[in-house]
Amino acid sequence: QVQLVESGGGLVQAGGSLRLSCAASERTFSSYAMGWFRQAPGKEREFVAAISWTGSNTYYADSIKGRFTISRSNAKSTVYLQMNSLKPEDTAVYYCAARGVRWIGTTIPEYDYWGQGTQVTVSS
Repeated sequence: QVQLVESGGGLVQAGGSLRLSCAASERTFSSYAMGWFRQAPGKEREFVAAISWTGSNTYYADSIKGRFTISRSNAKSTVYLQMNSLKPEDTAVYYCAARGVRWIGTTIPEYDYWGQGTQVTVSS
């Protein structure tokens, strides 16, 4: 069982930046592909970004491409989401997820473990 704990959310003005972190309990963290998803009020959870087990491959949703960067530190069992040029429409609860294979996934059913989420609010 992998436990994921997100941190780094908060309130920021439009155009600002935040860095989310997700710490994993699993010692074999490096074997998992990782992803970030988000869910805005009244909307379905959606894919944001994903990274393969070594970090050599990444994939982004079109809505955040060029503004967000996903990265990982296998030594620290942590995945990050650097969010720049934030917009009010980025307001959501952001979830970290782990996939029990090494390759990137972009859909919710592909992920096996989920964190509790961290709130990101972008004011206009």
